Amino acid sequence: MGEDPNAIRADIERTRADMGDTVDALGYKADVKSRAKDRISDTASVAQENPLGLAIGGVAVGFLAGILVPSSRVEDEKLGPMADQVKDQAKETGQEALERGKHVAEQAVETAKEEGQKQAQEMAPSSS
Repeated sequence: MGEDPNAIRADIERTRADMGDTVDALGYKADVKSRAKDRISDTASVAQENPLGLAIGGVAVGFLAGILVPSSRVEDEKLGPMADQVKDQAKETGQEALERGKHVAEQAVETAKEEGQKQAQEMAPSSS
């Protein structure tokens, strides 16, 4: 019953600060537009940090797109078995590049996720 008024005031101030942090965090979570912009910004920065991985992924997609396009009759007549061999090698190379690109992209996503979690922890109100 005989609590110190200064201790009570300090508790009230601490509670107000925690409530303010909580309200700010909830406001951010409710602001989908800002969160989407932040995510796009994070993704762009990951692409800037690893342009080689992005390029490898693009090359792999290009290889696969070229392979999936059916060959014409003229190509079959002129190139015959040579075309099949080149296509097989291109498929193999494209698949390897796709796997490397996928691996790099997964690493970039994981890095972005870890950074986001780190920033979220830094922004979260500390519970004392």
